[in-house]
Amino acid sequence: MDTEAKKIYNGLRDVIDFELGLDVVALGLIRDVVVGEDTVEITMILTSPMCPMASFMMNQVRERAAELTDKAVEVRFGTQRWTKEMMEQDARDALGI
Repeated sequence: MDTEAKKIYNGLRDVIDFELGLDVVALGLIRDVVVGEDTVEITMILTSPMCPMASFMMNQVRERAAELTDKAVEVRFGTQRWTKEMMEQDARDALGI
């Protein structure tokens, strides 16, 4: 991951999953950040495919990333199924997992 991608990835820690109270990076929801010449493509997944906050979270990720770059930002939902093993250890500890 290049420097700009890392900056955006780390900046997405400001986006909180309101149901779990943890950020989308710690939860392992941000699967990829690819910085191109004119665009940034972010792939994210959800803890549940039926998440009622999906569009809200996607918009929050897009808006936060847009604050960190001058490029167009596109957020895509990945097809990978979320598992608790994708979480950072601190997040697992916070949830008692």
